[in-house]
Amino acid sequence: MELDQSQAHSTPKRDLEPEEMLRIIFEYAAKIANERTLENVLMLMADMGRAMIVSDRCTVWLLDKHKDELWSKVAHGLDEIRIPSSAGLVGYSVMNDRAVFIDDAYTNEEYKSFLEHGALRTDQQTGYRTQALMVIPFKNSEGEIMGAYQAINKLTASGQFSAKDMEYLTLAASYAGKSLESALLTNEIEETQKEIIFRMGEIGESRSKETGNHVKRVAEYSYLIALGLGLGQEEADLLKMASPMHDIGKVAIPDAVLNKPGKLTDEEFKLMQNHTVIGYNLLKNSSRRILKTAALVAYEHHEKWNGRGYPRGISGEDIHIYGRITAIADVFDALGSERVYKKAWELDRILQLFQEERGQHFDPTVVDVFFEQLPAILRAREEYADV
Repeated sequence: MELDQSQAHSTPKRDLEPEEMLRIIFEYAAKIANERTLENVLMLMADMGRAMIVSDRCTVWLLDKHKDELWSKVAHGLDEIRIPSSAGLVGYSVMNDRAVFIDDAYTNEEYKSFLEHGALRTDQQTGYRTQALMVIPFKNSEGEIMGAYQAINKLTASGQFSAKDMEYLTLAASYAGKSLESALLTNEIEETQKEIIFRMGEIGESRSKETGNHVKRVAEYSYLIALGLGLGQEEADLLKMASPMHDIGKVAIPDAVLNKPGKLTDEEFKLMQNHTVIGYNLLKNSSRRILKTAALVAYEHHEKWNGRGYPRGISGEDIHIYGRITAIADVFDALGSERVYKKAWELDRILQLFQEERGQHFDPTVVDVFFEQLPAILRAREEYADV
């Protein structure tokens, strides 16, 4: 949340007593140790630094060597920002491995050129007024610079950062380097898992001559519906990662059945139905939460609210919510896409079917949320359209 400057300075605050400082350090250390999401770790780091030195804003910058940029996923008062790695005071600090603090960004002569291309330019864009500034680089366990802490505007009566503030923020920066190294590794592993899951999902779809964008669209629709249903961000993200695997069992279905242009015989249809069980068996023994969720989605996304689906014929809330969500996401995309055995349906025809199948094929609550989320779903469909 961006602080109104008059509110920020109307009542000067005081520096923390030693016991207050310890309490903040222990409080945030516990929160950071239990956090696995990089964005949340960065926000906690920024909050910790701001609280420790009583500043108005604090930003944790990370160095992206591949893009030669400094970036922050979260900054107090701002969304994600990216700047050249040498830009502004933070760029100077990182490039020169030097901690810097100044009393007034508008009168400082030593770093004038860096400030003009950094804080002062940002002030012009946002209407904020930067005065005191402090930047401290931090390193990983190999001694390589990873990024920097940047604190803006001291909220005590003096309005200036002290040598003691630099000591405290240096302590926070040292801790940040070690914690963020771990969080970045976790983030890299999760991104790799996501990539593998999407690729496996695409392999399943490519067997039936469908594009990889089908799994991306189903993932986006499932995510939007999950959020609309009130599932938490973590669960919505989990379903988004798992739902691309819904048809992975198709890898074991013969091409003659999978790509038959006409209507399937009863025997062929039974064979096709088996892709749900095959997918479940492929994934169910994994200890990874994403793959266990993917196993569940593969197993239940063809079950129906009225119990007339497959493979088990379960009904209502006996079908896991992930299966109920993916069911409508998958059918919406399948009907709206051209397949070897049919032309794409018009949107109005699909929506009419969903109204008719509310409480039959589909969970009525999920259908209602689908319609609420339809504008966002249509935007996602356009973004991941087949070319």
